[in-house]
Amino acid sequence: MRLLHTMLRVGNLEKSLDFYCNVLGMTHLRQKDYPDGKFTLAFVGYGPESEQAVIELTHNWDTAAYDLGTGYGHIALGVDDIYGTCEAIRAKGGQITREPGPMKHGSTVIAFVADPDGYKIELIQAK
Repeated sequence: MRLLHTMLRVGNLEKSLDFYCNVLGMTHLRQKDYPDGKFTLAFVGYGPESEQAVIELTHNWDTAAYDLGTGYGHIALGVDDIYGTCEAIRAKGGQITREPGPMKHGSTVIAFVADPDGYKIELIQAK
């Protein structure tokens, strides 16, 4: 077995695709509309689905926003240069919600960014 994808419900598919592809540098892998169900599925990631897990963005055509809930945590991305990555994200209009620095009670350097729907993405400095 292997992890295939994580699904997020998004209010505005175009804004979400712009964020994940242009701000975080993922590739828009595939997309399909389901007119009978009134939803679209779009898949984004850093490589082919056959090789690694991706994110499924689900856009229900009649829903503009969602409550994030208290059980959801975050998506984590490993980066080589967390400070440069945060500056690049900020320059592209991304919102850094926690500046880079050591995590509480530890030494791992992390930062957080929020996507257009408010989902948190943790950036973790590669060692």
